Amino acid sequence: MTEDLVAANRILVNEGVLDAYGHVSMRHPANPARYLMGRNLAPALVTAADIVEYDLDSHPVGAPANFGHFFERFIHGEIYRARPDVNAVVHSHSPAVIPFSVTERPMRPLYHMASFLHPGVPVFEIRQAGGMTDMLIGNQALGRALAKTLADKNVALMRGHGNVVVADTLPMAVFRAVYTEVNARLQMQAIALGGPINFLAAEEGEKAMRVLENTHLRAWNIWKRTALDNDAR
Repeated sequence: MTEDLVAANRILVNEGVLDAYGHVSMRHPANPARYLMGRNLAPALVTAADIVEYDLDSHPVGAPANFGHFFERFIHGEIYRARPDVNAVVHSHSPAVIPFSVTERPMRPLYHMASFLHPGVPVFEIRQAGGMTDMLIGNQALGRALAKTLADKNVALMRGHGNVVVADTLPMAVFRAVYTEVNARLQMQAIALGGPINFLAAEEGEKAMRVLENTHLRAWNIWKRTALDNDAR
């Protein structure tokens, strides 16, 4: 359980989704009213000893008093509260995604590996929820507003900030976070070429998503092996 969460942090760093910032969590497998996430560290430094249990109000449960906690942990608690189907959440400042959060150009899937984007990618505007803020989801009210924007989608962008990616399993959340970033890069390249872009149709997106349900562990398994092998060196 904790090994996978540690691996998820490493994978997302290795794949250019997380850097010194961002976080990934998973719903507690034995208690759906709790979730697990690393303490306030750069993701590449998280170990099993750094995993903290939180309730859905994002209060730590039994963590040492000297543990720091992510200011934006409310992203995770409020999404788990709003979405019983979600068992893993990634919040990142994935760089290629940012331009789509601050322009009128919507992010759309242009290849099958990002078919999970086809239901739509809403943009969370923090000004509408909290006025002029520091752009961070630092309380439950902002977390609830973000979860409301996400609604039943797999990905939501956060204007001028980053994104949030969800899934029913940790490997799938990691997969989606990686390929959200890849799709953003490819979409910007396609825009630069000019002309209309031939995005996936809804039916293609649905069919390709079903394929990814059966194949995404191929990516997870090699990513995890690489991440843990690097740790062992």
